[in-house]
Amino acid sequence: MSLPQFTDIISLSNTEISESIIETENELFNLRFKKATRQSFKSHNIKHTKRRLAQLKTLLTLKLENSDQKKEINKLITN
Repeated sequence: MSLPQFTDIISLSNTEISESIIETENELFNLRFKKATRQSFKSHNIKHTKRRLAQLKTLLTLKLENSDQKKEINKLITN
């Protein structure tokens, strides 16, 4: 399994991104719990999950900033 790619998630909507963030946070919690209880798991999955979470949060932030800028431009144009 390779590291998650940013291009895989660009086409998601804001609600899909939010749902993915929640799922990824739960997955990261479970991986950390397995580590703490010394259960078997693949340790590289923690790194991949953290990276995926960062990508999702970054994309959501960019999309929200972009929508805010569009709203501001529309307000300026209409006035």
